[in-house]
Amino acid sequence: MPMSKLMEWLLGGGLFLGVWSAIAFEYVQLNLSSSSHFVVLALPIYLLIGFACYSLAVIGYRVATFNDCADAASELQKQINDAKEDLARKGFKFS
Repeated sequence: MPMSKLMEWLLGGGLFLGVWSAIAFEYVQLNLSSSSHFVVLALPIYLLIGFACYSLAVIGYRVATFNDCADAASELQKQINDAKEDLARKGFKFS
């Protein structure tokens, strides 16, 4: 049975947090300099900012390349008009 996207993200996040916490709280001795240790501590913030930038770029691209569906729009307009006519026969008035 394949993993769902949620399980993939949770597994990846759990692995990252496990490795990050082992390095950040010095459970693993890597003899990092103080500047390198600061980068490790700030890594989740950097990743969050990177993810936000990526998400905005994807949303912007998808909005820019959004396709117009003329057939679906005309079908929806016809359904709206049919519903208005049906409601008008039942006594509803539209302005």
